Parts: sequence; structure tokens; C-alpha cells
Amino acid sequence: MRVLRPSLSAGRLLLLWLRLPVRPPRPPGPRLSSGRAAAAGALERAMDELLHRAVPAMPAYGLREKTPAPAENQCADFVSFYGGLAEAAERAELLGRLARGFGVDHGQVAEQSAAVLQLLQQPREAAVLLQAEDRLRYALVPRYRSLFHYISKLDGGVRFLVQLRADLLEAQALKLMEGPHVRALVSSSRCWQPCGEGLDVFPSEGQRSPLSISGNERGAEKHVLGMVFFRVPEPGAGHLAFTVRSAAENQSEAVHPVKNWVDMKRRVGPYRRCYFLSHCSAPGEPLIILHVALTSEISSSIQTIIVKESPTSETEERDTITTAILYSLSLTQQGLQGVELGTFLIKRVVKELQKEFPHLGTFSSLSPIPGFTKWLLGLLKSKAKDHGRNELLTDSECKEIAEITGGPVNETLKTFLSSSEWVQSEQLVRALQAPLMRLCAWYLYGEKHRGYALNPVANFHLQNGAVMWRINWMADVSLKGITGSCGLMVNYRYFLEDTATNRTTYLSSKSIKASEQVLSLVAQFQKNSKL
Repeated sequence: MRVLRPSLSAGRLLLLWLRLPVRPPRPPGPRLSSGRAAAAGALERAMDELLHRAVPAMPAYGLREKTPAPAENQCADFVSFYGGLAEAAERAELLGRLARGFGVDHGQVAEQSAAVLQLLQQPREAAVLLQAEDRLRYALVPRYRSLFHYISKLDGGVRFLVQLRADLLEAQALKLMEGPHVRALVSSSRCWQPCGEGLDVFPSEGQRSPLSISGNERGAEKHVLGMVFFRVPEPGAGHLAFTVRSAAENQSEAVHPVKNWVDMKRRVGPYRRCYFLSHCSAPGEPLIILHVALTSEISSSIQTIIVKESPTSETEERDTITTAILYSLSLTQQGLQGVELGTFLIKRVVKELQKEFPHLGTFSSLSPIPGFTKWLLGLLKSKAKDHGRNELLTDSECKEIAEITGGPVNETLKTFLSSSEWVQSEQLVRALQAPLMRLCAWYLYGEKHRGYALNPVANFHLQNGAVMWRINWMADVSLKGITGSCGLMVNYRYFLEDTATNRTTYLSSKSIKASEQVLSLVAQFQKNSKL
């Protein structure tokens, strides 16, 4: 990981300790050699010294706005020390110590809570109670929050925090860090992200055209995001073309990977748009990318968007553009997982497209269905253990598939669907259309996690207020599409006048708004299947 490396004084001793050979803590067993144990102990002492010096103490409530910021070197020491930790276990150890020892002062929380309760039991002026509640809120702020606040002000500090959060999420997933203090640190890390108080829109010619947007949607630190807009850049067209070329070479587009410069040019040519958010600390580096196709109808196949040759005319016929298809949204930084940049970008893009095309009235995604094939194979495996009637398929479907494959339905389907070879049989593709369509509808609509849609892409769009509008057969015939979702894709349609209501309904009552096509497929599944 590349980090800031300012000149250090006191930090040099820490880095000398750091060069000693160490290994992550291990379960009880043979004791470490004396040299190894001494090195591990030196590293732990270095971590403790660093944290006590780098994490500023919380000033008293009355002095919170008068206390000077810590010296820049204190934050730079933490950045440099962390960057020198080569092993994930070492980084996890430092973050674990930070989480456990520099969080909320529970004594202060108890004291301020008691003060609020006492005031509630006695008639007091509202101002006194409100101030007591404000003191309680202040006591609930973890101490490490200020460290990250001041790091974000360093040159390159935001990029460091994004990578730090990625390390934190990885360590938690690998169970290198566990416990309530770690979960509190992970939860707090959502507030490190850059938030857009002001956005700048860069139009096709590359001329800077400021667009002021007031407000701070998440209430975190007010960093500046830039929304960059690509349209028909040619090689040699300056910074804009260089940025597009870099995006293609770096494979930033994760949903439908870009093959080369020609492929990227096709995706930003006529009837196509590409937007990304970047931060002022790294203006040419995308944080999240959104690709849009401008069409006359809601697309049912991704190949017509990313493979079809661009029109020969460089001039768009604006009267034919009635629909915007949001077909690819890619987060480029793992440390921004769980941060609502996608929602933020979609809202801004919709407003920009409405300004450019006032008559454009239809907004829809064409979304992949990651996890469907894996879920389906698991379902077939569990049903095979029942040794009874295949409840996922009708009798006629079982008979037809068995005649085509020449073997037991469950076993042959598991074999075929584990690869992409089944699409080479037109007979099998026709036979599987009806059952896979209704199984997919149930997976998207009926399979839940804590009451919400199990599929992460479905959950994202439903939380934004979209309608589960149409499931499309053989919509993505690429290897990734066939192996990941049996070639199926889904349109989530945004009826702008209803998105707020749909979002509230989904989040509060966990009710999914779906079209007649989807509900009909779900009903067919419920009639033919018993889960």
C-alpha cells in the first residue's frame, strides 16, 4: 500500500522497531524463541507508543472548539507507521488496539446519561436539557474519530483512509479482528468517506463548467467530489482522453470489463455516456463509475449495448432518445463498500440527463444477477437428497429435459449449469427458459436476508426506490453472464415520481414493488415448487 512518507523524527524509532522480524500472534503452542518474542514485544510497545502519541485526547466539552489541532507530524507518524506494516495480521493488530483502547469513554457516557435522566425527572428549561443531550452526544464520539479527521486533511490523506477501510473490512472478513469494539470501528468508518458538498460537471468538450450543489447528504466530512462526464473523446484530446484510456487499461469497469481502447470508445460514443465521481485529492482517479446507454426503449440484452457497433453518424438524433439505461455501476475502491456513493451518483446523473434531454422520461437499469447460478446449484443439490419428485420443475419439463440430456434431471442440470456449454444446445436453451425464468423471479423477489432482498444488486436498486420491472432471458451471453446468472438480467425501473414512496415502503415494511411480469413468474414458481 502506498502511503504518505513525510520526514519523521520521533517516528524513526518506531520504524527501526518495525524492521525487526515479527509474525502475527498465534494460538497457544510451542513458545516463541527469545529473539522472536522480544521482536514481537518491541512491535507491540511501538504500536502503543504511537497510538498514545498520535490519537489526540478528547478535549473537555467546553473547550472542544478552542483546543488547537494536533501537530501534523502526529498524524503523519501514524500514516508512515501503518504503511510500513507489511503483513495483514500486523495491520489488524494495530487497528484492533486502536479500536479497543481509543474508542468511547464509557465513564463519560454513563455520567452524561445520568445527567440527562435526572433532568428528565425534574421540570427544567428546554435549553438546559438540550445542552445536556448535546454533552451526551459529544461523549459518544469515539476518540479515534479525530485521528481520521485530521489524517483526511493531509495531502493524500483521503486516499489513505479509503485503503485503511479496505484493510479493516478484509481483516474483519478473515477474522483477524473480532469483537464489539471492532464492529464499532467498522461502523464508524462509514463516516470517513468523501462527501459531495460541491460537484463540478465536466462536459464533453472538457471545459470546466461549475455546478454548485448545496447540502451534505450524509453529514460527514465536507470534502469535494467531482463528477466527470465522458463523451466521444479521441486519442490525443488531452486530459479527458488520457483519463478514459487509463480507465480502460486499469479495468475499472468491473460489471462488464472493458477489453481495450476501442471497446471503451464505443461505450462513450454517440448514444452513450460515462460518469464517474472522483475526489479533489486525486481528480483523475475514479471512485465509482456509471455507464449509461441512451435508447428509444428499455433494453433487454447487454450485447446490444456493449457489443453493437456505434452508429456511423457522430450526431445523435435527439428526438429518438426517450430512455436512459443505467447498465453498469462499478465501485473501484474496496474501502468504499457500504458507502452510498452509487445512490448519490445515480441521482446526479438523472438530473444531468434531464437537463440535456428534457423530453427523456424513462429511466431503467439493465442489471446482472450475481449469485443466481450459485443459489440454483445449491437448490438442486438439496433437492437431489430428497430422492422424490423434482418440485422445482413440472413433470413435462422434467421429461423434456431428460430426453435432451439423456440422464437424471437434477444431476445433469447441475453438471450443465456449472459450465457455459449448455447454451450451445438450442433445444436445452428453449427447455430451460420457463423454469429458469420463474426460479430467477423467486430468487430476486422471494429469497430474503433479514427481510430484504438477498441479491445485493436487487437490494441496492430497491433501496433507491426502483421497481423490479422485467426479467430478461439470454440477456448476457458472455461467459461471465452464463456462469454467474444463467444469462439472465433484470431491469429495475425508476419512476421518478414514485421513488421516494417505494424506497420508504421497502425500508420500512420490506415490501418489494414489482411488475406484473415478475409477480406472474413468482406465482408460477409458488404453484410448481415447494420450498
